[in-house]
Amino acid sequence: MRIEKFEVYQVAMPLIYPWRTAYGEDPEIHSVLVKATSGNHTAWSESSPLYAPMYLPESAGSVFYNVSEFFAPFILNHEFESAEQINQKLSIFKGNTFAKAALEICWWTLQSKITKTPLHKLLGGKSKEVQAGADFGIQDSIDMLLGNIQKAVDAGFPRVKLKVSRGWDLDVLKAVRSTFPDLILHIDCNGGYSLEDIALFKEIDKLNLIFIEQPLHFADVLDHSELAKSIDTPICLDESITSIKSAQDAIKVNACKFINIKPGRVGGLYNSIEINKLARENGIPVWVGGMLESAVGSSICVELATLDNFTYPGDLFPSSRFYVRDLSEPSLELTENLTFKPFGIDLPTPNADMLKKCTLKKIVISSNK
Repeated sequence: MRIEKFEVYQVAMPLIYPWRTAYGEDPEIHSVLVKATSGNHTAWSESSPLYAPMYLPESAGSVFYNVSEFFAPFILNHEFESAEQINQKLSIFKGNTFAKAALEICWWTLQSKITKTPLHKLLGGKSKEVQAGADFGIQDSIDMLLGNIQKAVDAGFPRVKLKVSRGWDLDVLKAVRSTFPDLILHIDCNGGYSLEDIALFKEIDKLNLIFIEQPLHFADVLDHSELAKSIDTPICLDESITSIKSAQDAIKVNACKFINIKPGRVGGLYNSIEINKLARENGIPVWVGGMLESAVGSSICVELATLDNFTYPGDLFPSSRFYVRDLSEPSLELTENLTFKPFGIDLPTPNADMLKKCTLKKIVISSNK
């Protein structure tokens, strides 16, 4: 496959309610959408590292810049028979996994179009429905949180994830657990704590959580390994897993019992597949994560989650959960069973009017430019 043109968009998508975590608040989601052209075929990708470099060192602005200035021109008009070849070509550039994923995922979506093969089948997945969980960021009050969890329980969601941060942790969890004693529950710390918080984690041990997601530093595996030896609740790694190598390191030192896989964070779909293989071989379940993308990015996460070993309900949401109107169409919708169905060869694409409305920057990269 030879990609002859890239159209790169940085967009801002206003949320219905701000997304609050240990690292701050996002009133809108900043994302980068890429449209790739190969011959008569076009396809889209999305990479969403958020507005500022607070989740990881990248931001939507840095992704737009690196894709536009370095990465896309570097692979333009080269022949690539696999996504792995794109990764090898881009490996001269260090880090910047979200930017690399924006281009690597285009290879997959184009290959799906060219071969008329659903993306999940190209990835090695199955035509099965994908379970979704319910997630809640930091709320205005504990009562507000309890009310929202009750709605999720009444709807039948199989598990609940809570964002926590200093000042919104143990008391909140005790209130949730006392109200919902049998709820399948985990928390996401977004790297907001350290080994000095062992006493806190030992208290959390008493609350019967499925796991604690990313409790310590975003780039760490060694301290997570130490924490895992000191507490009973399993650890899930998210931000720390940015590559196949980091997954190998984490597994080697027993830093986690679960792994969250986000295609953008790990550099694309090929790396996602390989990390899943590593995890499966070592008895570690995985689950798909999301970055509140539009339906373009969310649908790709659904396709990935059809692979074996994606056994924990994913961070996947209907478009209406966060957006008055999704930038892309068709929007992502839950089935009556609170699952998502994988797509055929026609994945969601941006609505032209919504794309224009949300676009902050755009650039076209082609040999004719």
